Amino acid sequence: MSTNESQAPESGADDDARRKREYRVMIDKTLFVLTEPVVTGRQLLVQAGKLPPEQFAIYIKLPGTQPKRVALDEPVDLRAPGVERFVTLPLDQTEGLDAPRRQFSLPAEDQEWLDGLGLTFELVTDPGQRRVIVHGLPVPAGYTVPSVAVSVRIEPGYPDVQIDMAYFRPALVLASGRQINAICDEPFDGTIWQRWSRHRTPMNPWRPGIDSLSTHFALIQEWLEREANKA
Repeated sequence: MSTNESQAPESGADDDARRKREYRVMIDKTLFVLTEPVVTGRQLLVQAGKLPPEQFAIYIKLPGTQPKRVALDEPVDLRAPGVERFVTLPLDQTEGLDAPRRQFSLPAEDQEWLDGLGLTFELVTDPGQRRVIVHGLPVPAGYTVPSVAVSVRIEPGYPDVQIDMAYFRPALVLASGRQINAICDEPFDGTIWQRWSRHRTPMNPWRPGIDSLSTHFALIQEWLEREANKA
Protein backbone atom coordinates (compact mmCIF):
# COMPACT_ATOMS: atom_id res chain seq x y z
CA MET A 1 0.00 0.00 0.00
CA SER A 2 1.39 3.36 -0.98
CA THR A 3 1.25 5.97 1.78
CA ASN A 4 2.39 9.50 2.35
CA GLU A 5 2.93 10.73 5.90
CA SER A 6 3.16 14.43 6.80
CA GLN A 7 4.07 15.81 10.22
CA ALA A 8 3.74 19.31 11.65
CA PRO A 9 6.86 20.97 13.07
CA GLU A 10 7.74 19.70 16.54
CA SER A 11 5.85 21.61 19.18
CA GLY A 12 5.34 19.20 22.06
CA ALA A 13 4.33 15.72 23.16
CA ASP A 14 1.21 15.75 21.00
CA ASP A 15 3.07 15.91 17.68
CA ASP A 16 2.63 12.19 17.00
CA ALA A 17 -1.13 12.52 17.46
CA ARG A 18 -1.21 15.13 14.74
CA ARG A 19 0.43 12.95 12.15
CA LYS A 20 -1.72 12.43 9.12
CA ARG A 21 -1.38 9.33 7.01
CA GLU A 22 -2.69 9.29 3.47
CA TYR A 23 -3.65 6.16 1.57
CA ARG A 24 -3.30 6.35 -2.19
CA VAL A 25 -5.52 4.02 -4.20
CA MET A 26 -6.13 3.61 -7.91
CA ILE A 27 -9.73 3.05 -8.97
CA ASP A 28 -10.14 2.50 -12.71
CA LYS A 29 -6.74 4.18 -13.30
CA THR A 30 -7.75 7.31 -11.36
CA LEU A 31 -5.74 8.18 -8.25
CA PHE A 32 -7.61 8.93 -5.04
CA VAL A 33 -6.08 9.99 -1.71
CA LEU A 34 -7.97 8.71 1.34
CA THR A 35 -7.38 9.40 5.02
CA GLU A 36 -9.30 6.48 6.56
CA PRO A 37 -7.30 3.23 6.88
CA VAL A 38 -10.38 1.00 6.58
CA VAL A 39 -13.12 1.64 4.01
CA THR A 40 -15.96 -0.40 2.53
CA GLY A 41 -16.64 -1.32 -1.05
CA ARG A 42 -19.55 1.11 -0.97
CA GLN A 43 -17.30 3.98 0.15
CA LEU A 44 -14.81 3.23 -2.61
CA LEU A 45 -17.56 3.25 -5.24
CA VAL A 46 -18.93 6.56 -3.94
CA GLN A 47 -15.41 8.01 -3.92
CA ALA A 48 -15.08 7.00 -7.58
CA GLY A 49 -18.42 8.60 -8.45
CA LYS A 50 -20.11 5.27 -9.20
CA LEU A 51 -23.67 6.07 -8.16
CA PRO A 52 -25.81 4.52 -7.01
CA PRO A 53 -23.21 2.04 -5.72
CA GLU A 54 -25.77 -0.77 -5.85
CA GLN A 55 -25.50 -0.63 -9.64
CA PHE A 56 -21.73 -1.27 -9.68
CA ALA A 57 -19.31 -3.97 -8.59
CA ILE A 58 -15.79 -3.21 -7.36
CA TYR A 59 -12.87 -5.63 -7.50
CA ILE A 60 -9.54 -5.54 -5.69
CA LYS A 61 -6.47 -6.36 -7.80
CA LEU A 62 -3.72 -7.96 -5.73
CA PRO A 63 -0.33 -8.80 -7.30
CA GLY A 64 -0.22 -12.29 -8.79
CA THR A 65 -3.91 -13.07 -8.19
CA GLN A 66 -7.20 -12.74 -10.05
CA PRO A 67 -9.33 -9.69 -9.22
CA LYS A 68 -11.55 -10.40 -6.20
CA ARG A 69 -14.94 -8.80 -5.79
CA VAL A 70 -15.45 -6.63 -2.70
CA ALA A 71 -18.98 -6.64 -1.29
CA LEU A 72 -20.64 -3.26 -0.77
CA ASP A 73 -20.32 -3.34 3.01
CA GLU A 74 -17.15 -5.43 3.17
CA PRO A 75 -14.27 -3.62 4.94
CA VAL A 76 -10.97 -3.21 3.12
CA ASP A 77 -7.83 -2.49 5.16
CA LEU A 78 -5.78 -0.07 3.07
CA ARG A 79 -2.76 -0.66 5.32
CA ALA A 80 -2.32 -4.21 4.01
CA PRO A 81 0.54 -4.69 1.52
CA GLY A 82 -0.56 -4.39 -2.09
CA VAL A 83 -4.03 -3.03 -1.35
CA GLU A 84 -4.03 -0.10 -3.72
CA ARG A 85 -5.63 -1.03 -7.06
CA PHE A 86 -9.33 -1.47 -7.75
CA VAL A 87 -11.49 -1.79 -10.85
CA THR A 88 -15.24 -1.22 -11.18
CA LEU A 89 -17.84 -2.75 -13.46
CA PRO A 90 -21.44 -1.67 -14.03
CA LEU A 91 -24.00 -4.32 -13.17
CA ASP A 92 -26.69 -5.20 -15.68
CA GLN A 93 -30.24 -6.39 -15.21
CA THR A 94 -29.20 -10.05 -15.37
CA GLU A 95 -27.73 -9.66 -11.87
CA GLY A 96 -31.11 -8.95 -10.38
CA LEU A 97 -31.17 -5.16 -10.25
CA ASP A 98 -34.63 -3.63 -10.49
CA ALA A 99 -35.38 -1.35 -13.40
CA PRO A 100 -35.30 2.39 -12.58
CA ARG A 101 -38.56 3.36 -10.91
CA ARG A 102 -41.26 5.27 -12.79
CA GLN A 103 -43.83 5.95 -10.09
CA PHE A 104 -45.35 9.09 -11.61
CA SER A 105 -45.41 10.83 -14.96
CA LEU A 106 -43.96 14.09 -16.23
CA PRO A 107 -44.77 16.40 -19.14
CA ALA A 108 -43.46 15.10 -22.47
CA GLU A 109 -40.82 17.88 -22.63
CA ASP A 110 -39.30 16.77 -19.33
CA GLN A 111 -39.43 13.09 -20.27
CA GLU A 112 -37.62 13.77 -23.54
CA TRP A 113 -34.94 15.80 -21.74
CA LEU A 114 -34.35 13.05 -19.19
CA ASP A 115 -34.21 10.39 -21.92
CA GLY A 116 -31.56 12.45 -23.72
CA LEU A 117 -29.30 12.84 -20.68
CA GLY A 118 -27.69 9.45 -21.07
CA LEU A 119 -27.90 8.99 -17.28
CA THR A 120 -30.02 6.73 -15.09
CA PHE A 121 -33.01 8.58 -13.68
CA GLU A 122 -35.96 7.67 -11.51
CA LEU A 123 -39.37 9.15 -10.75
CA VAL A 124 -39.97 8.27 -7.11
CA THR A 125 -42.96 8.82 -4.86
CA ASP A 126 -42.32 8.86 -1.11
CA PRO A 127 -45.08 9.69 1.40
CA GLY A 128 -45.94 13.34 0.93
CA GLN A 129 -43.71 14.14 -2.04
CA ARG A 130 -42.52 13.20 -5.51
CA ARG A 131 -38.97 13.57 -6.74
CA VAL A 132 -36.98 13.19 -9.92
CA ILE A 133 -33.65 11.50 -9.13
CA VAL A 134 -30.79 11.70 -11.64
CA HIS A 135 -27.88 9.38 -10.87
CA GLY A 136 -24.25 10.10 -11.72
CA LEU A 137 -24.64 13.77 -12.66
CA PRO A 138 -21.16 15.28 -13.20
CA VAL A 139 -20.22 18.16 -10.90
CA PRO A 140 -17.71 20.94 -11.64
CA ALA A 141 -14.11 20.75 -10.50
CA GLY A 142 -13.62 21.81 -6.90
CA TYR A 143 -15.58 19.07 -5.14
CA THR A 144 -14.24 15.85 -3.65
CA VAL A 145 -16.33 13.64 -5.95
CA PRO A 146 -16.74 13.88 -9.74
CA SER A 147 -20.46 13.09 -9.80
CA VAL A 148 -23.48 12.73 -7.52
CA ALA A 149 -27.11 11.73 -7.47
CA VAL A 150 -29.35 14.81 -7.62
CA SER A 151 -33.03 14.93 -6.74
CA VAL A 152 -35.61 17.69 -7.09
CA ARG A 153 -39.14 17.88 -5.72
CA ILE A 154 -42.05 17.96 -8.15
CA GLU A 155 -44.86 19.86 -6.44
CA PRO A 156 -48.59 19.47 -7.16
CA GLY A 157 -49.46 21.83 -9.99
CA TYR A 158 -46.10 21.52 -11.77
CA PRO A 159 -45.20 22.83 -14.38
CA ASP A 160 -47.22 25.91 -13.42
CA VAL A 161 -45.74 25.61 -9.90
CA GLN A 162 -41.99 26.06 -9.62
CA ILE A 163 -39.24 23.56 -8.82
CA ASP A 164 -37.19 24.80 -5.86
CA MET A 165 -33.80 23.87 -4.34
CA ALA A 166 -31.78 20.68 -4.96
CA TYR A 167 -30.81 17.58 -2.99
CA PHE A 168 -27.51 15.69 -3.35
CA ARG A 169 -26.24 12.23 -2.42
CA PRO A 170 -23.54 11.72 -1.28
CA ALA A 171 -23.25 15.06 0.49
CA LEU A 172 -21.05 17.44 -1.47
CA VAL A 173 -17.80 18.62 0.11
CA LEU A 174 -15.47 21.25 -1.32
CA ALA A 175 -11.92 20.07 -1.98
CA SER A 176 -10.67 23.31 -0.40
CA GLY A 177 -12.26 22.37 2.93
CA ARG A 178 -14.38 25.52 2.97
CA GLN A 179 -17.86 24.99 4.40
CA ILE A 180 -20.89 25.23 2.12
CA ASN A 181 -23.57 27.53 3.52
CA ALA A 182 -27.33 26.98 3.75
CA ILE A 183 -27.32 23.19 3.64
CA CYS A 184 -28.93 20.54 5.82
CA ASP A 185 -29.72 16.82 5.83
CA GLU A 186 -33.14 15.61 4.75
CA PRO A 187 -34.44 12.03 4.49
CA PHE A 188 -36.07 10.70 1.34
CA ASP A 189 -36.53 7.23 -0.12
CA GLY A 190 -34.83 5.55 2.82
CA THR A 191 -31.61 7.56 2.69
CA ILE A 192 -30.22 10.98 3.64
CA TRP A 193 -29.84 13.76 1.09
CA GLN A 194 -27.95 17.03 1.40
CA ARG A 195 -30.42 19.85 0.78
CA TRP A 196 -29.12 23.07 -0.75
CA SER A 197 -31.44 25.94 0.16
CA ARG A 198 -31.06 27.92 -3.05
CA HIS A 199 -34.03 29.85 -4.38
CA ARG A 200 -35.06 31.96 -7.33
CA THR A 201 -35.10 35.71 -6.88
CA PRO A 202 -37.61 38.38 -7.97
CA MET A 203 -35.22 39.05 -10.86
CA ASN A 204 -35.29 35.36 -11.83
CA PRO A 205 -38.83 34.07 -11.16
CA TRP A 206 -40.28 30.78 -12.36
CA ARG A 207 -41.83 31.30 -15.81
CA PRO A 208 -44.72 28.89 -16.47
CA GLY A 209 -44.60 27.66 -20.05
CA ILE A 210 -40.88 28.43 -20.31
CA ASP A 211 -39.14 26.92 -17.30
CA SER A 212 -38.98 23.18 -16.85
CA LEU A 213 -36.84 20.40 -15.43
CA SER A 214 -34.06 21.24 -17.89
CA THR A 215 -33.87 24.93 -16.94
CA HIS A 216 -33.87 24.06 -13.24
CA PHE A 217 -30.98 21.64 -13.72
CA ALA A 218 -29.14 24.39 -15.60
CA LEU A 219 -29.69 26.56 -12.52
CA ILE A 220 -28.36 23.76 -10.30
CA GLN A 221 -25.18 23.63 -12.38
CA GLU A 222 -24.83 27.39 -11.92
CA TRP A 223 -25.19 27.01 -8.13
CA LEU A 224 -22.52 24.30 -8.10
CA GLU A 225 -20.09 26.34 -10.18
CA ARG A 226 -20.66 29.49 -8.14
CA GLU A 227 -20.03 27.62 -4.87
CA ALA A 228 -16.88 25.95 -6.20
CA ASN A 229 -15.50 29.28 -7.43
CA LYS A 230 -16.04 31.29 -4.25
CA ALA A 231 -12.85 32.70 -2.76
